[in-house]
Amino acid sequence: MKETSVKTRAPLRVAGRALALAALPLAVQPVAAQEIELRAADSLPTGHYIAKALIEPFMERVSERTGKTEFAYFPAQQLGKAKDLLSLTQTGVTDIGYVGPSYVSDKMPLSAVGQLPESFTTSCEGTMAYWEIAKPGGALDEAEFAPNGVRMLMVMVLPPYNLMTSSREITGLESMKGLKIRSTGGALDLTVQKLGGVPVQMPAPEVREALSRGTIDAGLFPYPSVTPYGMEAYLDWGTQDVNFGSFVATYVISTEAWDKLPEDVQQAMTEIGETLTQEGCETADAQNIEVKQQIADAGVTYVDLPAEDTETLAEILGTVGAEWAEQLDAQGKSGTDILEAFRAALEK
Repeated sequence: MKETSVKTRAPLRVAGRALALAALPLAVQPVAAQEIELRAADSLPTGHYIAKALIEPFMERVSERTGKTEFAYFPAQQLGKAKDLLSLTQTGVTDIGYVGPSYVSDKMPLSAVGQLPESFTTSCEGTMAYWEIAKPGGALDEAEFAPNGVRMLMVMVLPPYNLMTSSREITGLESMKGLKIRSTGGALDLTVQKLGGVPVQMPAPEVREALSRGTIDAGLFPYPSVTPYGMEAYLDWGTQDVNFGSFVATYVISTEAWDKLPEDVQQAMTEIGETLTQEGCETADAQNIEVKQQIADAGVTYVDLPAEDTETLAEILGTVGAEWAEQLDAQGKSGTDILEAFRAALEK
C-alpha cells in the first residue's frame, strides 16, 4: 500500500511571505501527471480538535485511498488569517481552505444560519442539519457556496455556545448587560445585542490577548474552543446548558481545483468528507464534556441561571432567527428560505 503523503509546512516568515508563495508549486498538477499535489490551509493552531477531526484524517485517507494524491498542509495562519482563507482558496493560493462563514459575512451571510440559537443541543444535531443544506446540491450550496466558486468538503457546527466572563460574576441576565463580548459576527452579534452586551467581532486566535488586555470582558464559545488558545487562564465564570448560538467551520475546495481532479479522486474526497463530517461532530460532542471539566479544574466556576431568567432568555433567543432572516430578506437575499430549510433539516 502506498504510504500516506501529507506534508506540513514550517511557518512562513512574514518578511518572505510573497517570495515563499511565489515559489510554491502550481496548485493542482495536470491530471496526466503521476502525482496530484493539493495545498490545504487553515487558521487553527497545531493540534486543534477541529483540524485533528477533519482536515488531518481527510488528507491521510484520501492519500491512502487514491495512491496518487499528496497534500501540503499550512496550519496556524501560515498562508493568511481566518478572514482571508476564502479569497485565498478562490484565487488558488490554496486549493482547500478553512472557511468560517461568519469571518466572511460580506460574501456568505446566509451560511451563518448554523450559528443561530436554534433547537439543537449537540454538535451532531447542528452539523448534520447544516450538511444537508450546504453539501453540493443543497439549498445553501446553490445560494452561496457554488456562487463563491467553492465546494464544501466537510463541516462542523460546534457545540452550542455558552457565555464565559473574565471577571464579572454571572448572576443572571442583568449581569450580562454592558459586557464587551467577543462575537464572530452575523447572527451572533444579534444575540449579544439582545443580551444587552456590546459585540466585538474577533477570530479565535486573537481572543486570549484581548481577554488579557481587557479589550473584551467575555466571550461566547463552545468549551472545546477555549483550551487550544489558552483562554481559560483569563476566564472566571461561565454558563452551562444554554444555547447562545454556535459557529460553523467548513473546509472547502475551489471549484477550479475540483474540476481538474480525476473522477476517482473526486469520489474519494466526497465519501471521505461526508464520513468525517459525521465522525467529527461526534468528536466535538465528546470533547465538549471532557474540556468542560478541564476548564473547571483551571478555576472557572459554572453558573445555572435563575429559572425566571432561563425562561426570559429562551424568549429572547427565540426571536434571533426570525430577525436575522428578515434583515437578509430586506437585502434581497433568501434569509427566510434558508432558515426554513435549516429548521426542516433539524427536524429530520
